[in-house]
Amino acid sequence: MLSNEIVESVIFRAIEALNAERALADRIVPTVDTGLFGTDATLDSLEFVSVITDVETTLNLEHGLEISLADDHAMSRPESPYTSVATLRDYITELADER
Repeated sequence: MLSNEIVESVIFRAIEALNAERALADRIVPTVDTGLFGTDATLDSLEFVSVITDVETTLNLEHGLEISLADDHAMSRPESPYTSVATLRDYITELADER
């Protein structure tokens, strides 16, 4: 089982990797409320895909969790799991608990 702290750390690291490619003034301060996708997003679509890919890869390599974060299950939920770091964290821990 993955704790919320571990999952948040993985997401924050993916955002920090993205920050390394951004101008200093455009860097994102990652918090659980950081918008990832939708009206309050701080990421453009390519950056969003990059963060999701980094998170999936890290979860697989470092924690042995093979999951796909962009699938029909995620898309069909009443609330998007991509809205913020917190919603993505909760979705990931839910998937991990199902395994």
